Amino acid sequence: MRTRLCLYYVAGYLIVTGLALLLAPKASLGLMQSVAEYGDVMPRWVAMLSLALGALILQVLRHRLTMMYPLGFFMPAAMAVGFVGLYVQSRDPLFLSILAVVGIGVVFTGASLWHDRSAHGSVGRGP
Repeated sequence: MRTRLCLYYVAGYLIVTGLALLLAPKASLGLMQSVAEYGDVMPRWVAMLSLALGALILQVLRHRLTMMYPLGFFMPAAMAVGFVGLYVQSRDPLFLSILAVVGIGVVFTGASLWHDRSAHGSVGRGP
């Protein structure tokens, strides 16, 4: 399934970002274009949440829990709205960087879900 491949992207960015923020919060925030000072504690807390979500997505993929695949689209899509709000509130380009990475996943996962469901729905049907 295409959706499965897209969810590896989601798990990948969650785990890579989580590890980066956990090990080097200031450098990671700089790479993500942040102009605000968040200290070390908050980015590491976000890192732990990111790693936990990435591990959850990997387990969903590992166990082929296809009924959970839409969650890999709807959660990031809802969070994308939040990133826009956080950018408007803070004007920190960090949230635009995050939005770009998450947005790519949302677009491809959403398109893949639609494609996979369309293909699955047509299987076994007559003309």
